[in-house]
Amino acid sequence: MNQRIYGGQVLAQSIVAAADTLADDGDGPRALHSVHGYFLRPGKLDLPITFAVERLHDGRSFSTRRTHALQQGRPILSLISSYQEDQPGRDHADAAPEAPDPESLTSAIDLFNAVDHPVAKFMSSIAAFDIRHVGDPVYLQPPGERADTQMLWMRARTPLPAELTDLQHRALLAYACDQVMLEPVLRRHGLSWRTRGMSVASLDHSMWWHRPLRVDEWLLFVQHSPSAQGGRGLGTAEVFDRAGAHVATIAQEGMVRVPEDAEPAAAAAAADVRPDEEWKRPSLR
Repeated sequence: MNQRIYGGQVLAQSIVAAADTLADDGDGPRALHSVHGYFLRPGKLDLPITFAVERLHDGRSFSTRRTHALQQGRPILSLISSYQEDQPGRDHADAAPEAPDPESLTSAIDLFNAVDHPVAKFMSSIAAFDIRHVGDPVYLQPPGERADTQMLWMRARTPLPAELTDLQHRALLAYACDQVMLEPVLRRHGLSWRTRGMSVASLDHSMWWHRPLRVDEWLLFVQHSPSAQGGRGLGTAEVFDRAGAHVATIAQEGMVRVPEDAEPAAAAAAADVRPDEEWKRPSLR
């Protein structure tokens, strides 16, 4: 089993740690609007994480923080986050594309439940988010058609407490999105999370929050991979709520290393799912 910390967890915790240093000036807390971070080394599950926050700037409208997530004194993530007071301004946004209703799609939880493998059972039992792909997912086998785009719906598996703040919902989106951001790279090259010998890791991560959101309501991810080269792939996502509001934009570059003979192995893996095969957990990179 993978003993590395899920990157989305460290992202979300770093965001909350930075926000804890913001002062409330009476007009309400400043809203998180962007983060830019680098994953520097794998986090280890058996070690505690210390979050060191540096106050870079506090202006009349914006506050900026730098957070280092540390294990044994060494950074595993370096993140800069920016927060803004609520202000009026001009407004425009991309429109949400047409997509099937999430209720008509198969949940990844059900897919994992149907597989007789301990990692699949583990994934279905601990999954905090319900993910439903438009079209075939790339969990178990390569996609039937290679494409550099995909769409999926996502929401928290259970309703969240009403008292959760806007910041916490934004941090939870950072937590959840890390597990799907590189899937368009895999899809474009006919790979799946079960491709033998493949090594995948998040390298950097950027997010922009445009409008309020709730992660316990359905969110549509419209994803694209514009490029892959040199063992690295770039994934982007526009995120819309069910009413069509453009709530966030995400970009992540990741390491995607694939053995030369991976494609025949990937094609063979499509034939069946054997319980003795090695599994990767896409949400634990």
